[in-house]
Amino acid sequence: MGKKSKKSKKKKSTEDPNFKTIARNRKARHQYEILDEMECGIVLQGSEVKSARSGKVSLDEAYGRVQGNEVYLVGCDIAEYPQANLMNHEPKRTRKLLLHRREISKFAETASQNGLTLVPTAMYFKKGVAKVKLATARGRKLHDKRDKLKKDTAQMEIRRAMTHRR
Repeated sequence: MGKKSKKSKKKKSTEDPNFKTIARNRKARHQYEILDEMECGIVLQGSEVKSARSGKVSLDEAYGRVQGNEVYLVGCDIAEYPQANLMNHEPKRTRKLLLHRREISKFAETASQNGLTLVPTAMYFKKGVAKVKLATARGRKLHDKRDKLKKDTAQMEIRRAMTHRR
């Protein structure tokens, strides 16, 4: 009798082990019309990194600001890390974003246009380094938000009907 070979059935993970999402700004897609997105690094202190790894980050009221030749993230709330004691950080401090000069000049040019802002849409760890996805966006008026909601619900109903039909 021959031996039966056991095939290992490993599930292939669709998630990248080097990528971990910390926080998303879900309101941004509703309140703003996203025009362009760019990934940039962020300068964090040690206790901020520990707090971010545990998921204690809020991007709800955050925005980007161009000052001189640098871009800063303002209003991002990273909760204090309880084990840091005296070496803790200020939760809502202004944090520097790391971009190349070309990217900064491009963002500065678009952000200076009337009605455009820099909005963080996500914060994540990529290969152990903290990154922020920053978007140039135009604010939506109330009637635009209503139109978008109607269009989204109509699309959802169409998808539902198509799946039930199959």
